[in-house]
Amino acid sequence: MRAVVITGPGGPDVLTVAIMPDPEPGPGELVLDVRAAGVNRADLLQRAGHYPPPPGAPEWPGLEVAGVVRAVGAGVHGWAPGMRAAALLAGGGYAEQVVVPADLALVVPDDVADDEAAALPEALATAWSNLDEAGARAGESILVRGGSGGIGTVAVQLAAALGLRVLATAGGPSRVARVASLGAEVFDHREDGLADRVLAATDGRGVDVILDVLGAGGLEDNVRMLATGGRLMVIGLQQGRRGTLDLGALMARRGRVVTTTLRSREPDDKARIVAGVRAHAWPLVAAHRVRGLVHARLPLSEAGEAHRLLDSGDVFGKLVLIP
Repeated sequence: MRAVVITGPGGPDVLTVAIMPDPEPGPGELVLDVRAAGVNRADLLQRAGHYPPPPGAPEWPGLEVAGVVRAVGAGVHGWAPGMRAAALLAGGGYAEQVVVPADLALVVPDDVADDEAAALPEALATAWSNLDEAGARAGESILVRGGSGGIGTVAVQLAAALGLRVLATAGGPSRVARVASLGAEVFDHREDGLADRVLAATDGRGVDVILDVLGAGGLEDNVRMLATGGRLMVIGLQQGRRGTLDLGALMARRGRVVTTTLRSREPDDKARIVAGVRAHAWPLVAAHRVRGLVHARLPLSEAGEAHRLLDSGDVFGKLVLIP
């Protein structure tokens, strides 16, 4: 099979197509013929040498795919060759075939396209697990920082479908309008005074949950925008990993700061998260209340160009690679 390998840490040019052995399923595993593979910021970090795959995962990138079951390993029930699947991976999605634990795979509804399905597993697992960890409930409010990104667009849709009041940020009038169409009240992060605007929109109360991709760069505003008992869920470090936390302000709100990652979790923990997605979020995909928004589709051989495009900041939703 063909796969996109990383020839050394560096820019997009280190991505190249190579011939790799076809995978075989072990016990509890599936082999999929990949029809579409999602591109994530974690892939950019891996390419640059900052985010190595966990032990046992393929060396080439790719955290989510959609495709067709080619082979079924021993002990797997409910799957058969020819079934369509989307899957969460520890790596290896940039390829024509991939092996995946069966408990990390989801049956793709008949009327959901492969590229849209491939744009969902990583984002849905991230969004669902953080809403669950935060104890978010219908009627509460959530602020999604980075509402136009691959995770943000899914998180906005999921939170709205689950009955939360959704606020979000995006950059520029066009993105603001597109995120608003997903069910959010949107603030342009390019304008000054974000915290003041969010507080004004919530009558000074603040929001119950913040889903944050910025890290250190958003810390001060995030604490200001938390309601009493609020939960700050940090899932990214786009603006740095070291910042100043005003513990007094956080204590006054009786707030919590929770940091989460997905890729490095133990297999049983990932299976638990995907089971939650299967039970609570995937039915919303089948009902078309949550969709994978695909900005562009590129051939597998243009993985480097996909990384350049994602790094540009111009992508709305997800990029997918098509073998």
